[in-house]
Amino acid sequence: MTAVRSFADLHTHSAASFDSLADAARMIERAAALGLTHLAITDHERIDGAQRAAALAPAGVSVIVGEEIRSRDGDVIGLFLEQAIPPGLSAAETAAAIREQGGLAGLPHPFDSFRSSGGAKASGRRMQPDELARLFDYVEVHNARAYRDANPRAAAFARDHALPGVASSDAHSVMEVGIAVTVLPGPFSTAAELRELLPAATIVAGRASYYVRLWTPLAKLAQRLRGDRRIVAATIPPRDTETP
Repeated sequence: MTAVRSFADLHTHSAASFDSLADAARMIERAAALGLTHLAITDHERIDGAQRAAALAPAGVSVIVGEEIRSRDGDVIGLFLEQAIPPGLSAAETAAAIREQGGLAGLPHPFDSFRSSGGAKASGRRMQPDELARLFDYVEVHNARAYRDANPRAAAFARDHALPGVASSDAHSVMEVGIAVTVLPGPFSTAAELRELLPAATIVAGRASYYVRLWTPLAKLAQRLRGDRRIVAATIPPRDTETP
């Protein structure tokens, strides 16, 4: 008997994100056409788009409600969320808020110098790499939009800290869905089940072309014209900052 495996893209963005115009229904259709069993929609600072998509998902494709959250220490992925987590918290506070909901905390593109990346910020200014690693359930060791040495450094970080690694498309367009995939040796429907499978995960590493990435600035402009801008942190002093 052939073992059941899961094929998951754990980091994608729909039109609910300020920098994407991807229709969630079409993202799900593409995931199904590619044979994916799970699609995590992780819009920036919101989960309403993912929740709507999860309600519409056909049999055979499970939509994981997630969020990419801009913490003070870099971006954080939360999976299996029920409520949106606000930006501007520390990475530790963000990970704790994810786990309070029973979710998984992931470290996306940790060494991508073009984005808010936790690993790149872990230089002693806020926390050491060991402190950062303890917050997460997994590391995105391959991001299809990351270039140069970002992915090799992420893989080394995961290996050095004994954390599971995943591959994700970080899709901001329908055509990018499934470019990079995490293969898991069994089915899952909960955060706990995924956590158990992650140490045995294998990755299928693909890469988005520069031409596809050029679409993102256009998507940002279109969303801005619609009045849809990035949700930003409230101007509240960090907890570790003294105020007069």
